[in-house]
Amino acid sequence: MARRLVEAMAIQGASIIGRPGGWSVMLKLGTSEKPLGVQRTDKPRTWRSLDRCVDYLKNELNLARFDLLDATLHSDAAEAGKSRSDAAERMRQAHQAAAYDKWFRAEVAQGLQEADDPATPWVSNEAVMADSAGRRAQWLKRAQALDGQAT
Repeated sequence: MARRLVEAMAIQGASIIGRPGGWSVMLKLGTSEKPLGVQRTDKPRTWRSLDRCVDYLKNELNLARFDLLDATLHSDAAEAGKSRSDAAERMRQAHQAAAYDKWFRAEVAQGLQEADDPATPWVSNEAVMADSAGRRAQWLKRAQALDGQAT
């Protein structure tokens, strides 16, 4: 939502406010100020690092100018109940799962498209079974030859 507001030029300013455990952002919309929230919740988003907060505002929201930086209430002590040591690993796994899902769906779509194409050559079950029997016979010969060399 914040990105859309920035694109619509509805945000007149931003302030970075220090809090216990990190930094949060207040966005100025007309005469009111609203905290930049976490997705799908009404809680304000908090960054532990001021640099990461500024990077987010510059790179994600394209806001490079801030009206206020208030460190009055800032402390490095984390808020009670805010221990998230596994968040990075959980996010990495979620991104890997999403990438795999995207790849898998693309492969299935390509397979279905090829199967529906009338120009796709089909191989009979008998031909596959005969080819497999020939390969197994070659592997058996190699295995017997290697077994004869070992003795």
